[in-house]
Amino acid sequence: MKSIVHSLLTQIYQNHPEISFEVQFWDGDKQRFGEGEPETILRFNSKQALKQVFSGGYLGFGEAYMDGGLDIEGDLRQLLRFGFDPAFENLKVSFPFKLRIAWNYILTQDTLRRTPKNIQHHYDLGNAFYRLWLDESMTYSCAYFRHENDALELAQQQKYEHICRKLRLKEGETLIDVGCGWGGMMFYAAKHYGVRATGCTLSKEQYSFVQDKIKSEGLEGRVTVLYQDYRKVAGTYDKFVSIGMFEHVGKKYIPTFFDQVKRLLKPKGIGLLHTIGKDGFSYPDPWTTKYIFPGGYIPIIDETLHQMGKRKLHFVDVENLRLHYSLTLDEWARRYEQHLEEVRNMFDERFVRMWRLFLNGSSVGFRYGNTRLFQITFTNGLNNSYPITREFLYH
Repeated sequence: MKSIVHSLLTQIYQNHPEISFEVQFWDGDKQRFGEGEPETILRFNSKQALKQVFSGGYLGFGEAYMDGGLDIEGDLRQLLRFGFDPAFENLKVSFPFKLRIAWNYILTQDTLRRTPKNIQHHYDLGNAFYRLWLDESMTYSCAYFRHENDALELAQQQKYEHICRKLRLKEGETLIDVGCGWGGMMFYAAKHYGVRATGCTLSKEQYSFVQDKIKSEGLEGRVTVLYQDYRKVAGTYDKFVSIGMFEHVGKKYIPTFFDQVKRLLKPKGIGLLHTIGKDGFSYPDPWTTKYIFPGGYIPIIDETLHQMGKRKLHFVDVENLRLHYSLTLDEWARRYEQHLEEVRNMFDERFVRMWRLFLNGSSVGFRYGNTRLFQITFTNGLNNSYPITREFLYH
């Protein structure tokens, strides 16, 4: 089995000769690649951990890391980058692992009954946990960096401003925010543009947080939050936004989502969908689906635009903020590492490793993989008054 590891990593090193790394085995054997001291050391603490990686791909790797079967020293992101190399991607997972993946998919589909459990699995870990590493607005979505060294707090506010300009928000308009999170978009739009914003969430923690913030900031009547599934939200609104929620809809319910968008948005109204996506088909990551986002599905850009077009939700602009999300995740991961003891006390070591892998792996996925972040601006029916250039965004 060690010879297979050597052959596999030799292929990977040929594609990444600028990286130096070392693999250590449970019996003291070592394999080193590259010049100088290794930037990253991958240590297999047992033969079983190595078998997990070969039989289960990234799911097996993630589980072995969470359980302490393997350790990683040094630059974690450099190691995770190898996962997007064809030599690793082409590893065939075992049939039992395929059955586990299929069974997990069946159990976590986003039905009306199951969706609250999927959302609460991730977002109800506690506001105290997210406060450790999010910015002060509790924004848990891709920021917008005008400069790579922008502070996270600034970049998140720049994201909201960017969206508000795309939506052409005006004082007195109504805005519906589907999947409003901790309310960052609604509070920004209400304060800076004078709109009346309504949001919905299925996270009890988020709902409670937004309710308290509405009262503390005196925004009753201007900001409203609903503890409600998006499929049950009623009314019509001048503008529509959804930030980081579409990934939770599930492939089966994409048409349902856009049927609801069509109902909620007034004719000629402007909407914006801010979502993780892909350029083309690739198999979903079973580790993330199982441990981080049950029921999650990252849509392909053409299936998204196709379903919008069928409902005459005409897109007027598509922007790819892929590297912005990688920068956001890098900063989240940096802040997360500063609070490991607090996270460990809240949960346990397995949780610490799980979220470290998630934050760093996601950053690598945006930088080197097939993961994108799309902002799709659209109108409900043709709207000939929308600006014909992007100049209005940057003045």
